Amino acid sequence: MTTSADRTIQALRTGHDSLTDLVTDLSPAALSGSSGASEWTIAQVLSHLGSGAEIGLAVLEAALAGTPGPDGAVNQGIWDRWNAMDAVQQAETFVKANEALVSRYESLEEQARADLRIDLGFFPEPVELSVVAGFRLNEFTLHSWDVAVALDPAAVLAPDAVELLMDVAPHLLGWLGRPEAVLAGRSVAVAVEVDEPARTFGLLIDEKTTLADAPQDAAATVVLPAESWLRLISGRLAEAHTPAGVEVTGAITLPELRRIFPGY
Repeated sequence: MTTSADRTIQALRTGHDSLTDLVTDLSPAALSGSSGASEWTIAQVLSHLGSGAEIGLAVLEAALAGTPGPDGAVNQGIWDRWNAMDAVQQAETFVKANEALVSRYESLEEQARADLRIDLGFFPEPVELSVVAGFRLNEFTLHSWDVAVALDPAAVLAPDAVELLMDVAPHLLGWLGRPEAVLAGRSVAVAVEVDEPARTFGLLIDEKTTLADAPQDAAATVVLPAESWLRLISGRLAEAHTPAGVEVTGAITLPELRRIFPGY
């Protein structure tokens, strides 16, 4: 039986291979050029993903060994080492570090995939492998888009990751939303309809942003592809990268939603 962990690990493999193919032959000038993340070059995005892979592997190995994971000082040392690399080194080392993490996920036997619990530090208790791999897939897929869109303005999120990430997004929404400076105290109940995969749900915006069942008395409606929804809430649905067919009607506008979800 294929589990959520299995599907997520497969999507991490597909994403790794695709991003590796995309960046392997980029010139130093291209690697030093702007990415879809406004404050980072392509190489810096790869550095972020590579250092995250290194830390993620250390966390995974600690969980398997039953020992404490890396602390803040260890993580800072990893970030400092990556930040000291030049653009070409960041790209080359990213490929190696992310391959090591994905290969380690792939090596886990069925029982470990089902039974392992991992302490991420920000949940009240250790969580399943599928949750940890899902968070990594979210980070990897969105930052892969940051690289891809710098080379192709029509780039979209990896299709095999989108359905999986629709189940990760609810865990992140409260952290992603910044409604206080946009709605000036208003509360808005939004009905959201996405396709590929088709889902309908509610977005409640007041002092924070939360998902809920679709409201029967919605003050606004948002209709868009699922991959565009994921890019919207992560600050990656700028006008230049918004496909035809995205519709926002009622008591909120698409520009307001972009401001509520500024991204990272």
